[in-house]
Amino acid sequence: MQNDTLEQRIQKLEDKSALKALVDTFSNLADQKDLAAQALLFTEDAVVDTYFEGQLFASLKGRQQIQETFTAFLANVQTGYHLNGQHTAELDGDSATAVHYCLVDLVHTVNGTKSRNSNGVRYNDEYVRQDGQWLISKRTAHFAWRDQQAMGQV
Repeated sequence: MQNDTLEQRIQKLEDKSALKALVDTFSNLADQKDLAAQALLFTEDAVVDTYFEGQLFASLKGRQQIQETFTAFLANVQTGYHLNGQHTAELDGDSATAVHYCLVDLVHTVNGTKSRNSNGVRYNDEYVRQDGQWLISKRTAHFAWRDQQAMGQV
């Protein structure tokens, strides 16, 4: 970065900001259950691999399968809440990689009792810039831990 021009440094900052906005938008759309809009954040041929405690749970290919699977997964969720944490991106022209962390709380009713399923997730993402827009080309989601508890009455 020391040898980069001011314009190159500004472009890197803009790209990193755009990538952070991409993952934040992904989370916002998940919480809003707008999975059609969320699917457009992926390339047409994107891959999403999801692991729970180190075991492969699902491997999805393409926007349509991603949207359908995410829609089915969230169908019984009453409230979703994604809290994104650190996002460390490495840029290489029109491609990039990043690691970011997220705390995901999902609220649903089980046997008449409202419960919260909390998850600690690490995402390993690959991105490409297409037509000036950053998109997710591959996402590997590592659900490292989960805790499910009944919720008190409010």
